[in-house]
Amino acid sequence: MRVNELAKKLGISADSIRYYTRAGFVVPGKDQTNGYKIYRERDEQRLRFILSARRLGFSVADVAQILNEADGGKSACPTVRHLFALRLQQTTQRFDDMQKLRKRMLTALNEWGSKPDRLPSGNSLCHLIEDFTS
Repeated sequence: MRVNELAKKLGISADSIRYYTRAGFVVPGKDQTNGYKIYRERDEQRLRFILSARRLGFSVADVAQILNEADGGKSACPTVRHLFALRLQQTTQRFDDMQKLRKRMLTALNEWGSKPDRLPSGNSLCHLIEDFTS
């Protein structure tokens, strides 16, 4: 099938498929009559795997590593477990950082609600940000 057909079937953009094709994650055949890329069922299955991995938080580099191991005949499962544990740790850290940011934002919003507006001066652009200490 052509890229647009596959994109519709997978619910993604044709550009996404082209990206993964350029990255070498899928290697479609070529229609000899017109030179168009032809994606086969195995390409579709591989793209479904890639999309699932990306939805789980694996990076493109992670996916490349997993595919390389599988293509080399090795079980990628140990790598998947290891990388997933790393991604979970990173996600937890980002989540914690976002919770701290949210708390700072709520504190700032509460403080700023009672402060008057001021015009910029030679040393100050917006005193709300400059005076915020938390």
